[in-house]
Amino acid sequence: MSNKRDFYEILGVSKNASADEIKKAYRKVAMQYHPDRNPGDKAAEEKFKEAAEAYEILSDNDKKAQYDRFGHNAFGPGRGGQGGGFSGGGMNMDDIFSQFGDIFGDEGFGSFFGGGGGRRGGGSRTSGGSRGSNLRVKLKMNFEEMAKGANKTIKIKKYVRCTTCSGSGAKDKNSVQTCGTCQGSGQVRRVQSTFLGQMQTVTTCPTCNGDGTTITAKCNSCKGEGRVFGEETVNIDIPAGVYDGLQLSIQGKGNAGERGGSFGDIIVQVEEEPHPQLQRDGLNVAFDLYISFPDAVFGTQIEVPTIDGRAKIKIPAGTQSGKIFRLKGKGFPHINSYEKGDQLIHVNIWTPQEVSAEEKAMLEKMSKSGNFEPKPEKNEKSFFDKVREMFN
Repeated sequence: MSNKRDFYEILGVSKNASADEIKKAYRKVAMQYHPDRNPGDKAAEEKFKEAAEAYEILSDNDKKAQYDRFGHNAFGPGRGGQGGGFSGGGMNMDDIFSQFGDIFGDEGFGSFFGGGGGRRGGGSRTSGGSRGSNLRVKLKMNFEEMAKGANKTIKIKKYVRCTTCSGSGAKDKNSVQTCGTCQGSGQVRRVQSTFLGQMQTVTTCPTCNGDGTTITAKCNSCKGEGRVFGEETVNIDIPAGVYDGLQLSIQGKGNAGERGGSFGDIIVQVEEEPHPQLQRDGLNVAFDLYISFPDAVFGTQIEVPTIDGRAKIKIPAGTQSGKIFRLKGKGFPHINSYEKGDQLIHVNIWTPQEVSAEEKAMLEKMSKSGNFEPKPEKNEKSFFDKVREMFN
């Protein structure tokens, strides 16, 4: 079991908090434990990182939905968020300032209480151009694939890195020069006086957008963007136990960023293909079995469909319509635990709508026998009890 603190508790917000409330709460906690306000305080630095990790998840609708459902286990190995898990737990300070620096605004620090150099603040230089956007795809899966997991190969039309300029956007290596505004640092610093003393803020250079370089001649293939529209084949590993509507994040497989910027992610939404005979209810699978009146009286053996094939079940003599048989462990696995559902078989006795004269005579003779009068036992479960049992 994870020993991590609850993300909502870390930021001091409720599960129903809006995106704006989550952002404000993160800023408040991050400002409180900012390393420049707590120099040399390792405990404060850990709380600062902890808050960044919480905000990374709760500020992303897809990751937040997975966290609300599965908690911290949602991003563990083999979980629904595989491939697109969060990085917060392993972030260093530059990662945090680079990813969330805009949260601090004019109080992005740099080196709090004055002093040169120091820690990079809200406008810390990125490693390249702007990050590529995420892509959303829908993936249809049948019952067997959802139960066992699957590897899917799909072709996606998206922005890919320009091979002519290797993503730089420049015509050649001589067409790139150091930015004259920031002198190659990618940052513009300014110092201002506040009630707390002098405070230095660092923002992204407006001329080069944090690259530290400018292009004098653009690549002819991508027109300076560092990317072109193309197609890529992507392999996606789907874990066992997924369900309709679940979203999986595949990190780094989305659109290429401009001028060498990092790739976005692919958000995969699972779509359930209806089964011709089975119905899904959570982890359980339901099947309506129709048998003849003689089979109900004398008993029989019959094959029924399951998620991964067919199974034989025994129908005892005297089986009543409405009886529910349970095939243990023949349902869906839980995506986040070892729990597994069952297959529930609901017996219906088929009544013919038309009979021959000979059949009618036999039925009329049987109807006069007291043995064919309904005599339900007192311990016989009611219809509502059976439905309740079926879905519990």
